[in-house]
Amino acid sequence: MLLQQALASGRTAITAEVTPPRGGDPSRTLAAARQLRGWVHAINVTDGSRAVMRMSSLAVCRLLQEEGLESVLQMACRDRNRIALQADLLGAHALGLRNLLCLTGDPVRAGDQPTARAVNELESVRLLRLVDQLNQGADPVSGSLPDGGTAFFAGAAADPQCPSWSGLRARVRRKRDAGARFLQTQMVTDADALRRFVEEIAAPLGLPVLAGVFLLKSARNAAFINRVVPGANIPQALIDRLAEARDPAAEGIRIAAEQVASCVAIAQGVHLMAIKAEERIPLILEQAGLRAEATQPEPMLSSPC
Repeated sequence: MLLQQALASGRTAITAEVTPPRGGDPSRTLAAARQLRGWVHAINVTDGSRAVMRMSSLAVCRLLQEEGLESVLQMACRDRNRIALQADLLGAHALGLRNLLCLTGDPVRAGDQPTARAVNELESVRLLRLVDQLNQGADPVSGSLPDGGTAFFAGAAADPQCPSWSGLRARVRRKRDAGARFLQTQMVTDADALRRFVEEIAAPLGLPVLAGVFLLKSARNAAFINRVVPGANIPQALIDRLAEARDPAAEGIRIAAEQVASCVAIAQGVHLMAIKAEERIPLILEQAGLRAEATQPEPMLSSPC
């Protein structure tokens, strides 16, 4: 898998995020993903982000795989008990999906169906342990899996700008011990915080870091993110740049490119988020002088089943 190879070799790794559709037609999401071919090593598909109804990450990842695009399957614990998580993991493996980002999931109250019932039987650390069990060929109930272990490449999320440094250090260590093999950060706008996180927490644990870079479209967009996204802390200086720009969209691309260049000098790679503007991601990477070093594989001609 391209992402795992890039991280294992020490090369700069690039991922980008796409949002599944709020409906049964994946054509727009797939069209956005196609524009990322050759620019990124893998495409990350969100799983019920912000507790809003979307097509399943597993389904979109499989469709990307059929397009010859490597994916990262997000799996959140909020909506599934352990039996459902186990079933989805085994199904994903059968469909040829290998990259996995294990998440607790945003709280239901953050979404547009606040009266829905959350499950939350597991959280990200316990999900990572479950994945590690399956990779070792262990049946979660007893004995061994009859057809051997799975081969997931599991990662976890982290927030370098978390106000509790000791809590962040302890949780990242638990995730590493549970089986995480890479970290993908939340949106990070403080290069010093990212450097400290990499040098003091991630690197000593042997965990490569993909630093999260978010495309800001306007000053209003940035202020909205600060208001509604937990942990977001976009500096006022960036908001002012966007407010004063003659072309806020172009200025947002320049800001993101600057952040990408800054991040890859500190972390092993970047994870780009450009909600409903994925077509701008190649422009960001081009301005940053960055592109995936390996090409995407050819589209699958037959099912791996």
